[in-house]
Formats: sequence, structure tokens, C-alpha cells
Amino acid sequence: MVVGKETISRQRMKEEIYELSEIALSSLHLEGKRVLVIIPDTTRHAELPVFFKTLGDSLYPKVSALDYLIAAGTHPPMELEKILHHVGITVDEYKQKYSKTNFHNHAHDNPAELRTIGTIGASEMSALSQGLFNDAVEVTINERIFGYDQLIVMSPVVPHETVGFAGGNKYFFPGIGGLEIIQTFHWIGALITNPVVNGVKDTPVRRVINKAASFIHVPRICFAFVVDDHHAVSALFIGSPEEAWEKAAECSAKIHIKYVERPYKKVLGIAPPIYDDLWVAGKVMYKHEPIIADGGEVIIYAPHVKELSRVHGNEIKKIGYHVRDYFVKQWDRFSKEPKLILAHSTNVRGIGTFENGIESPRINVTLATSIPEDVCRSVNLGYVDYRSINVEQWKAKQNGDVLVVENAGQLLYRLK
Repeated sequence: MVVGKETISRQRMKEEIYELSEIALSSLHLEGKRVLVIIPDTTRHAELPVFFKTLGDSLYPKVSALDYLIAAGTHPPMELEKILHHVGITVDEYKQKYSKTNFHNHAHDNPAELRTIGTIGASEMSALSQGLFNDAVEVTINERIFGYDQLIVMSPVVPHETVGFAGGNKYFFPGIGGLEIIQTFHWIGALITNPVVNGVKDTPVRRVINKAASFIHVPRICFAFVVDDHHAVSALFIGSPEEAWEKAAECSAKIHIKYVERPYKKVLGIAPPIYDDLWVAGKVMYKHEPIIADGGEVIIYAPHVKELSRVHGNEIKKIGYHVRDYFVKQWDRFSKEPKLILAHSTNVRGIGTFENGIESPRINVTLATSIPEDVCRSVNLGYVDYRSINVEQWKAKQNGDVLVVENAGQLLYRLK
């Protein structure tokens, strides 16, 4: 059963979230139980302070443990002070009111923290991926979850370049999963391509993730929510990760997909501060690629971004950014490279062709960041000095060929 509401009042948001939470949690009988809450890191728009205090008020008097695990995927770990700010409390509040709560980071690359929970066989992988991936995949996950009686997933839902819509079981994989399953489904999504996957509810990648999650036998409940333009919760559904996510994805499609009449020659996408490297700021490209005219340009404007990736920078520099067929048609050369890096590379570079040794991207991708020009050029991306861009002047000259997007990377743009 799913408890939820499609229209949360901004004026009564805290009260409505609490009321829905009380209804959903009362059926779980959590008295004396150990509860682990899985939450996104700071690269996602989420009203975590509201949910943190709601769960604390509701569950602290009942449960024997209420801990939190950051679903960082392959992102770097967060320091405790940053986590506390993320959930909306001070260090003093933590010591005085929430000291029994433990916060943990997920480490995808530490085998000692992972447990194998199953294997998706080769034939099933082929069926789930519609023939795009034909090898068996071992499914590993953060071992910490097995020390708890109940898992609660806090899941913002938005269109996503790899899986279609973020959220739900995606907070297990890649959120707290091991590298093999993460690499696998990212590459499947890249093979399908961002314009085909993004904003689609039923995708081969979602099926792979749901299959991997079926090996988790700890009870799970998901708070799947949608935020509006001001990052306030506008819809909330609580239930199984599959059912709650499905309803939230339907709401997200209404709120987060914007249709335009015709393609633009140039889009200036202003990345929000939460996208602190190109690994996540690449969402500016993903969300606008469908509305760029052939030969046009998307400019990722993010002066605060100083590096390609805090975790994967060296691997990206080795490969660069290329269209999908650059890799696929030279598979002997790239088959041993990490598929996660290949997927990120081709998603940022966008669709295009590779024929007779010549790579032809459909559009141009230019960085207006603090990443040095020589680095941008060396990885096959354009460069412009962000100091040469006057955003207000760009806004003033917007027309049918030029579009400026604030908080770029949240809304998905499509052609009507």
C-alpha cells in the first residue's frame, strides 16, 4: 500500500509530511527495532531537514536505533559537520538531542564494507537489458544494512540520464552498491543514450536496478518525493521502493519536464552550487541536449567547479570525452576501461557518430568553469573564460536561438 499526496501545500509542508509519515510508519510496528535511513548526499535537491526532524519526532521515542547512511554512490564521503548541516541541525543540537544517531558514509571501493547478495545471470541480464549486456553480474551492497530491522529510503525523484527517473531502488544501486553493478547499469544507459533514456519511467536500467534490489531481504520502505522550482516538497509517496517511486515519477514528469517549441542554437546553463565538479555538473548537458539544434552549443556555466571529478579525475583525463560510437567502434581499445567512466564520458559529450576514424558530435559542449583551458581541450571539450560571460547581458539577448537557464540540471527540456 502507498500512502501519499500529489500536491503538498508549501504553507503546510511540514505538517502534511508529518501526517503522511505517521500513517505510513504506524503500520511497521518499529517499537524496539533498529532503523537505518538511507539519504542522498549534497548533490541532490532534497528537503532533508524536514524529513530528519519528522523521523526523529516520530521514531526516537520508539526505536532502539535510528541511524543514517549517505547514499554517495561513487561520490566522495562527507564530513560529519557537513552531514549535520545537510540534515538541518547544528553540532550542539546533535550532541544534545540526536547523540544516539550515527551517521555513515558509503564507500563503494572498500570490499570490507560490501557483501555479495546475489548474481543476475547472463541470460537474465540479456533479457533485462534488451540484449545490450550479456554477462552475469555479481550484486554487492553495503554490509551495514544487515545490522538493522528496517530500511527507510529518502528519495527525491527527478528525470535522470542513466535510469530514466532517479530515486527508489536507485538509492541502493548505485547509492550504497558495489562497483560491478554500478558500472554495468551505467554502461547500459550510455548505450541507449541520454536523449532516449532521460525522463522515461520504464527503462532497461530501471529493470536491472529493481532486480538487484530484489536480493535485499531487509524490510524496506521508501519516501519518494518531488520538489518544485524552489526545492520545496510538492509531492510525497510512502510505500515500497517500487510503488512509491512509480507514483513520484509520474508527478516528476509533470513538474520536471519542460517542452519548448523549437531547438535552440545556444543554451547557457547555470549550474547550482551543489554540482561541485563536472561529474555532477554534467547534468547541465544531459537536461538540455534534446533541445540543442544540430551544430549548436551548450555552455556549462559553473565558475565554482574546479575539477572534472574529485574521485575519477585521472581516469577521465586518460579517456577524455567522446560520443558513444567512438568507444563502441573501437571496443578492442576500450573494453578494459571502467564502464562507469565511459558512460560519464559519452553522456557529457552527447550523441554523434564515429566513421572512418572521424568523430562527429552532434553539438558542442563548452565549459565556463574554473577548470583550466588546457585541461578542457585535452579531454575534448570546449572552453570559455567564465569571466567573459555577463549573465545579465545573456538574459537580455535571449531569443528563439538563445536560452539562459538558472539552476540548470534539475528540469529536463524536450521539444514538443
